[in-house]
Amino acid sequence: MVRGITRQVVVVKGPDPKVFDQAIFLVRDDVLAQGGVTEEVLLRQAREACAQKRAGVPLLQKLLWAAGGAGTMGLLWLLTALL
Repeated sequence: MVRGITRQVVVVKGPDPKVFDQAIFLVRDDVLAQGGVTEEVLLRQAREACAQKRAGVPLLQKLLWAAGGAGTMGLLWLLTALL
């Protein structure tokens, strides 16, 4: 079933063209109905959202999680082997 709804969208080019061509933001209807939000504000917020870089998990934290998982699995294996 297809339902026709008109929505306002903001299309922003992706920060890394190797990964994303574009990002599409759907603007909430209640924001537009209230007014006070200009096109410049919408574009600025959409561009900022695209430009944000996510901080990766540090290598030490990855190694600690891997060691914890390996230790847990080793302990479980030892318990099953003894019992």
